[in-house]
Amino acid sequence: MKRFYTAESVTEGHPDKLCDLIADSILDACLKEDENSRVACEVLATKGKIIVAGEITSRYEPQMFEIVKKVLESAGYEAEGIHMDALIHKQSTTLPGR
Repeated sequence: MKRFYTAESVTEGHPDKLCDLIADSILDACLKEDENSRVACEVLATKGKIIVAGEITSRYEPQMFEIVKKVLESAGYEAEGIHMDALIHKQSTTLPGR
């Protein structure tokens, strides 16, 4: 049986790569200040908008918009005019119904 293998590859500055870099930067910032941080966040980028969503439990509260701006500028984008939103809450400590 013939098998096909596929892989996705995107260049620097591609929205997918940019989103991964933002999420990684948020994780790094949390772990730098609190090694016990639990971070589960996703980033979505679309024309003129960036949304960070998920769960963060940490003694450190990352400055989301500052992190996003820094990543954008380091990738060669201008942060001015980009609408940013952060939908973050703490991770639950118990299972639902218990």
